Amino acid sequence: MTIIEVTMPKLGESVTEGTIARWLVAVGDAVRQYAPLCEVITDKVTAEVPATEAGVLEALLVPEGETVPVGTPIARLRLAAGADAGGKTLDGEANAEDRAIRAGDVAAFDVHRRTNDAGKLPRGRYSPAVRRLAEAYQVDLGQIRGTGEHGRITRRDVLSYIAAVSEAREVPGVASETAPPASTSMPVDSTLPSASPISGTPAASQPSVRKGTEPAGSTSDTGDVRRPISPVRRRIAERMTESKHTAPHAWMMVEVDVTRLVRYRQAVKDEFYRREGFNLTFLPFFLKAVTIALRRHPVLNASWDGDAIVLKRAINLSVAVAHDDVLYVPVIKGADGLSVVGLARALNDLVQRTKSGRLAPSDIEGGTFTVNNTGAFGSVLSMPIINPPQAAILSIEAITKRPVVVDEATIAIRDMVNLTLSLDHRVMDGAAAGAFLKTLKTLLEPLDEETFAI
Repeated sequence: MTIIEVTMPKLGESVTEGTIARWLVAVGDAVRQYAPLCEVITDKVTAEVPATEAGVLEALLVPEGETVPVGTPIARLRLAAGADAGGKTLDGEANAEDRAIRAGDVAAFDVHRRTNDAGKLPRGRYSPAVRRLAEAYQVDLGQIRGTGEHGRITRRDVLSYIAAVSEAREVPGVASETAPPASTSMPVDSTLPSASPISGTPAASQPSVRKGTEPAGSTSDTGDVRRPISPVRRRIAERMTESKHTAPHAWMMVEVDVTRLVRYRQAVKDEFYRREGFNLTFLPFFLKAVTIALRRHPVLNASWDGDAIVLKRAINLSVAVAHDDVLYVPVIKGADGLSVVGLARALNDLVQRTKSGRLAPSDIEGGTFTVNNTGAFGSVLSMPIINPPQAAILSIEAITKRPVVVDEATIAIRDMVNLTLSLDHRVMDGAAAGAFLKTLKTLLEPLDEETFAI
């Protein structure tokens, strides 16, 4: 009998530790090679840690919520008969997944898996974690619409479905569009692993199906709900607090008349959709303008380094993407070398992989300037917090129609947008920030269709 240890993987170059967000298996469970064992959260990414071999889970060495350094043993696995500890197949050849996992490189494994998923997980085939949840709650997976790649049903989809069914049953007269037929039942004494926002349904909206355990969010006599802080929410809080306490924030705003942009997008969006297969939003146009402005004003594309200001050569745009009550900030690398179409493709890819939980550690590393699309929620004015160690962050607010004085005798209805910039006052003064915003305005208002060609 051979027993091996599964260790905390290195999820990115600068990552030194990880937090066990959730165990997906229990002691005694039989697991297949590459099946997910747990979800790990770092300040960079959230990822599933796969089993390096097929076998039986012998022990869990690190509890949920605990943070340990990279390389720390987190579980012990008793190998299945016929397997060895070398990560080899029966013919003795190590494949790409074996090599990546044995080396602790979950990011490389994720990239390999992502390029092969189309042939491995078509709709109708499910991961062990999905099947386990479905069996425990007698859920018909055919009733669930998958949000993963190629329509794959994820654990998030199952958890959200269970929550919707439970809520519909607990509130008289409320029906859920996702509720299964009345003949489907769910055992009340089964235990559903607690869900953090990073891995599915927020704790406060989980189904009340536990028995003899504390609910995810305890309710006081006054009706207040006390929701436990997930590891990822705690890390976001720490980073935002660090940013506000370390970087002296200042902010400014400029109004931009984007009437020409609105008309141009309206004229090309249908052809773009037919050609590319996804919708053309306004954001890629703003991203293109930002890359041009950053080249002209490099101090905005910089960071504070104690005794020096580091002007970044690369322009890597971090773009805020909200999903499952968590804000992710994936990065478009080399954004200044991309056209509007290239930026749109890169953005669409990152958004889709964020929503399906397929971001790799490299996808969120190396950002030099952040763009926050708060206008997507209807916001018209915001003061974003700088994403450290960057020196500035731009919020694009909602485009709204407003009466504007276009000359001394004319008032016209124009499409207007507010661009708000938060800046690290150690790195730059208001003059540099103002010049950057002025450049954005002069790029977007006339909108040279050659520069912003689709």
